[in-house]
Amino acid sequence: MIGVLVPAHNEAEHLMECLRSLAIAAAHPGLAGEPVQIIVALDACTDGSAEVCARMATETLSLQAKCVGAARAAAAGVLIERGAAWLASTDADSEVPVDWLVAQRRAGADVFCGVVDLGELAPQQAWLRSCFQRSERWGEGHGRVHGANLGVSAAAYGRAGGFAAKRCSEDVDLVHRLEAAGASIRWASAPVVTTSGRLSGRAVGGFADHLASLAASEALPAPQLALAS
Repeated sequence: MIGVLVPAHNEAEHLMECLRSLAIAAAHPGLAGEPVQIIVALDACTDGSAEVCARMATETLSLQAKCVGAARAAAAGVLIERGAAWLASTDADSEVPVDWLVAQRRAGADVFCGVVDLGELAPQQAWLRSCFQRSERWGEGHGRVHGANLGVSAAAYGRAGGFAAKRCSEDVDLVHRLEAAGASIRWASAPVVTTSGRLSGRAVGGFADHLASLAASEALPAPQLALAS
């Protein structure tokens, strides 16, 4: 079984698109009928995230940790208890491609680390995509870690101690421990997960803060900075 875990803190705006993409990926014929279970970890949600999951008939678990690492770990724990042999992780503001799960299962490694790119942006924010793409490493062996495009065997995950209760960089922390434990890692250039280009995120020090720092470092003209803020 493949277990898919999605942490969510007030992500009703993006969650429907995320779950739709996961449903398509889970039905890919390349999985040869392997069952897929998806769990959204609703962490201190006060918006309509739970209602979105209900409309999509997606299982949820609720916690009040306000901590993405704790949310990922909680969902992973439930999935492993149910017999998941592989854990695939993404984010609630992201959309996965149709072959996402197939690529992870065929990677031939204990860990799959994929890349992300920005999804649809408003015309006045087109600069942000080129800014992000210039700053990142691409191609096979890229060395990037994103919780929105991450997979790991349940066995390797257990040996490394699982996701730590960290408010950000829990994905990087896990991969570092997997490396230290001798896990084999596929740094894959494809498939690419698309994620939100927002500059104000849910976790201090998270991906949105990274984008905001890139934007600031570009020293954009004043009118563009005003639009991006």
